Amino acid sequence: MSFSDSETSYSSATEYKPFRQISRDRLLYEMLRSARSPDSKAWKVLIMDKVTVKVMSHSCKMADITDQEVSLVEDLFRRRQPLPSLDAVYFIQPSKENVVMFLSDMSGREPLYKNSPIPKELVNHIKSDTSVLPRIGALREMNLEYFPVDSQGFITDQETAMEELYGNVENTRRFNTSLNTMAIRIATVFASLKELPCVWYRAARESDESTATAIRESVPTKLADAVWDMVSKYKSTIPGFPQNETCDMLIVDRSVDQIAPVIHEWTYDAMCHDLLNMDGNKYMHEVPSKTGGEPEMKEVILEDNDSVWLELRHAHIADASERLHEKFTNFVSKNKAAQLQGRDGNELSTRDLQKMVQALPQYTEQVEKISLHVEIAGKINKIIRETELRDLGQLEQDLVFGDAGAKEVINFLRTKQNTTPEYKLRLLMIYASVYPEKFEGDKASKLMQQLAKLSPDDMKVISNMQLVAGTSNNKKASTDGGFSLKFSNQKTKQAARKDRTEEEEETWQLFRFYPLIEELIKNLSKGELSKNEYSCKSEPSASPSNTKDSARKSSKQAPVAPTTAPHSMRSRRTANWGRSRVSDDGYSSDSTLKNVTADFKRMGKRIFVFIIGGATRSELRVCHKLTTKLKREVILGTTSMDDPPQYLTKLKILCDNNIAQLDRLGLGI
Repeated sequence: MSFSDSETSYSSATEYKPFRQISRDRLLYEMLRSARSPDSKAWKVLIMDKVTVKVMSHSCKMADITDQEVSLVEDLFRRRQPLPSLDAVYFIQPSKENVVMFLSDMSGREPLYKNSPIPKELVNHIKSDTSVLPRIGALREMNLEYFPVDSQGFITDQETAMEELYGNVENTRRFNTSLNTMAIRIATVFASLKELPCVWYRAARESDESTATAIRESVPTKLADAVWDMVSKYKSTIPGFPQNETCDMLIVDRSVDQIAPVIHEWTYDAMCHDLLNMDGNKYMHEVPSKTGGEPEMKEVILEDNDSVWLELRHAHIADASERLHEKFTNFVSKNKAAQLQGRDGNELSTRDLQKMVQALPQYTEQVEKISLHVEIAGKINKIIRETELRDLGQLEQDLVFGDAGAKEVINFLRTKQNTTPEYKLRLLMIYASVYPEKFEGDKASKLMQQLAKLSPDDMKVISNMQLVAGTSNNKKASTDGGFSLKFSNQKTKQAARKDRTEEEEETWQLFRFYPLIEELIKNLSKGELSKNEYSCKSEPSASPSNTKDSARKSSKQAPVAPTTAPHSMRSRRTANWGRSRVSDDGYSSDSTLKNVTADFKRMGKRIFVFIIGGATRSELRVCHKLTTKLKREVILGTTSMDDPPQYLTKLKILCDNNIAQLDRLGLGI
């Protein structure tokens, strides 16, 4: 009977595997395959609880599970039919209620199943039942309680973390429970990958404000302490666990960047989640009825196994649309079946393609891929036109880069009165973040009430945003206290971002914005994080691979991917990092999937970034981008992946007494 994590490492030096693949391999091979019966034809039952169901579904598909000789997946807490001839694998959390349910399954004259491998915790409780113990085949602790949402991203599945940690902090029990759950799930990432992190975190700033503000400021520090304590114990409890730091981890909270969650991000991925009514990665669309009746609704998942999605998700929406048109055109020209156009020779519409699928089943997969994404891109472009989103997007980015101020915001609100309340709110949130000293008292009220006509709930969102920002709001001294802008040949900018147009590769319009974690990750990689703002739980080990000097040396050995010379602002091309193995038709892009792991060979130490309070699509995009540029796999972790509407909702439901607290702090509106 085994009571430890597997001694097999899926991140060995000889075979570097991406983060998500390691998670998948552990579940399929370390857990399910290791429980395989000597009788190769014997099938088994997999029993899970509500948490482990999520863990499994984020990494594996049902077909993957079936391939490991699992014939049935059951819910631990549902009434189940006895199957005493089948072995069972229990993949459950080590909680008392789960173990009680397991004991109930195994006790009595006839157990529900034959043999049952389960996790390690509460082993003594199980041992005490002598009638159950002989029926247990093996015990193993998986240490895998995180949820991969991307090849380089995971969540701890805590949608209410912001409210629990930054709302009513006087509820210490809820605060501590949320923080402890977060730390446990983050720690299992390192247990699973057998990585010992050097833990960096945003240090709490000294403040003479309220105790509540001080508690909020300390959240990254408290989380870093808890994670470090847990991973340090792995050195003596997990066989083969490294004794020196093997990777870097940076812990920040949502206050590090208040703009990224609300600005319009112009990539295909971000636009899908921002503008379309999607449920996570699920997209619903109409397809022709197979019986010739009314169109039917079909659910598709936009994820890594969709080669077209994988190729286009980080492209600018205009670039994605052009490339889809190229795919469509090339598919028609290269496939005789697709050339069965209308008799008049006109181009096929998406609807025509869908009808063609029924008549030509051999082209079903290829045509469905193209038609799906052509439809999605078409919907997005229609919304952009109808809402005049380009004008708003230009103003948002001008604010961020110091090319616009109060004058332009006021003019937009006066002339674009049909703009939705949500878009007006997001614009004012960006303005308040860039110009906090100009967004106070009467000035803020006039903007929100008279010009933007925001509801009280929407006004509360901005108040709560300031609450979360706390002392990290980076207030700048106001020189004139008014809305006037000074114009001169060398205008002084107040910008939230440094314009890097001359440093970056040629790009599309409205593609200047980048989240602040991009700079933080670069600085971490170079060993240049600000010591005034960031602390480390333990300085990197003195071994050659972990000193700062060797980190710089390693950086020289694996330089940033070369860029081209500076280009004109009018350029409309996509940077090379975002154009992954472009195909010229609808299905040769499958090579993208085959080669995706090849890019991870000969990588340097991993970098993990964890954002408390939710992360954005733009921040996930940055991790993919910097993995290519830094030659280090950058993995984003967070409590939840939030699209702008979700983030606004979270700010709305922060406790009602937050505004009263803001008034006492002098931040009220």
